[in-house]
Amino acid sequence: MIKAILIDDEAHVRSDVAKKIATNFNDKITIIAEANSVATAKKTIEEKKPDLIFLDVDLGDGTGFDVLKNTLYKDFEVIFITGYDKHALKAIKVGALDYILKPIDEIEFVEAVNKAIENKNKESHLEKLIEISSEYFSGTKNKRVILKTTDSVYAIYEDDIFYCKSDGNYTTFFTTQQDKIVVSKPIKKIEEILTETIFIRCHQSYIVNKKQVVKYSKQGYLILNSDIKVPVSSRRKEYTLKKIF
Repeated sequence: MIKAILIDDEAHVRSDVAKKIATNFNDKITIIAEANSVATAKKTIEEKKPDLIFLDVDLGDGTGFDVLKNTLYKDFEVIFITGYDKHALKAIKVGALDYILKPIDEIEFVEAVNKAIENKNKESHLEKLIEISSEYFSGTKNKRVILKTTDSVYAIYEDDIFYCKSDGNYTTFFTTQQDKIVVSKPIKKIEEILTETIFIRCHQSYIVNKKQVVKYSKQGYLILNSDIKVPVSSRRKEYTLKKIF
């Protein structure tokens, strides 16, 4: 049986999560404790050592990121439960963590919990994911993103990304540190985790790091550092050149 803790400063949200667990996962998950603040959450996690936590972003005395950063015990899966806070959501996505939006949709809830159950026996790299998410949430200038492949997890600085190229539901990152990193996400999802002012969708299949751009060739492509060429579609040419130059 998976041991879960509910952490939210709103009692009705904790009650809603508890009811959904009872309805859909009564034979798999047991709720061992609840908490309503950063201070009580930290103490409860250390004492109870859960397998899974449901974590609100905005707590009365801090944030869910504070809970994760300050808790020594981290052998659990985490599902954020949050309102539509654009900055918080991007921080969660950048760290490749899971979340459910309030008000909680039952189908999304079940999908997120099933994913957490599946991940429980895998190497989760939670500390690294938390570190990257917390950095973004705190407003770090030199941002990193988490990239998960079939057999590895990478923490890549945005400045080290030359460009991204999509192929259906897969996207390949070309970086200064690795030859290629292939992730099973479409390019639209990749756009959501990269900084909008730095990364430009110059083509249906390409996103380019404007910091790596040296010049534009009238033959229809950008020339990057290391003499890398990235195509620019005619439809996106004006937008791309305006954003970069």
